[in-house]
Amino acid sequence: MSAAYSDTINFLSKLTFRKVFNAVLIYKSYLLSRIFKTPVHWGMPLSASIEATTNCNLQCPECPSGLRKFTRPTGSIDFSNFRKFIDQMEKHLTYLMIYFQGEPYLNKHFFEFASYAGSKKIYTATSTNGHFLDETAAQKTIESGLDRLIVSLDGTDQVSYAAYRVGGDFEKVISSIKNMVECKKKLRSKKPYLILQFLVLKSNEDLHEEISALAKQLGVDELQFKTAQFYDYKNGNDLMPVNPEYSRYIKNTDDTYSLKKKSRNHCLRIWQSLVITWDGKVVPCCFDKDATHQLGDMNSTALKEIWKGKKYKSFRKEVLLNRKNIDICCNCSE
Repeated sequence: MSAAYSDTINFLSKLTFRKVFNAVLIYKSYLLSRIFKTPVHWGMPLSASIEATTNCNLQCPECPSGLRKFTRPTGSIDFSNFRKFIDQMEKHLTYLMIYFQGEPYLNKHFFEFASYAGSKKIYTATSTNGHFLDETAAQKTIESGLDRLIVSLDGTDQVSYAAYRVGGDFEKVISSIKNMVECKKKLRSKKPYLILQFLVLKSNEDLHEEISALAKQLGVDELQFKTAQFYDYKNGNDLMPVNPEYSRYIKNTDDTYSLKKKSRNHCLRIWQSLVITWDGKVVPCCFDKDATHQLGDMNSTALKEIWKGKKYKSFRKEVLLNRKNIDICCNCSE
């Protein structure tokens, strides 16, 4: 049985009739909203991201965590708040990403987060820069029941890797991946589904064959190539790949750049998922990295009231009528 097939079976095993029915409600209301250009919304979130922390050990040049350029408060979520948020979502939530900004393994409660959400039959995932997965952390990750682990590795040696992952240690990430693979074998565990993620940049766009060979050698379950988002892309960026195949952006005749994908007046994400910052603020999606579009506060308001409230309805209406005027949508690849 392939790892991908096992992962699919694992995800399906967590579904309940209530979760499936909720998904049907979400998609039906989304389709009606697109047809009639007015926000119709039934159901509760299918998926969510909860930010473990804004702290990070790296200084990646296109990341607000790395640049230390947040205008919002920074910090880490505690277990009591995490549990409180999960308890409001457990009956309908199918997928949880324990990550938004920052390095999730820097939160000392990370393993508790994964274990608690998993106990509620929620599929759990996270994304890490791979600097904190020693043998002990690898075993704790597996024992926590985490379902999916994405490890970023954007190079095939220290030079190509550190061109973007400033302050990172290539060999330490390689060691972390090996620890996870070996520990899964040792514990005879199919989880977590292990993804090596390769962010394609100008510095590494010619390394596709090399990273593919390395991924096979390491024994990960999947290799994913990811295009990079740039905050200031209109006039180009030194990190932007030369080959347009690997870029989210296309060069115009006047030498400026624009998104390849045209902005359409609809977005399934806003109907089916949400993001919760470490301090309980609800924002529409992961493109709102600085939480400028706060739609509610889970410290003072119940999730259902936020999800069905005036701010969310207004935001969904703007998406349906004039999405290109929403700043976080102007750099969206969805």
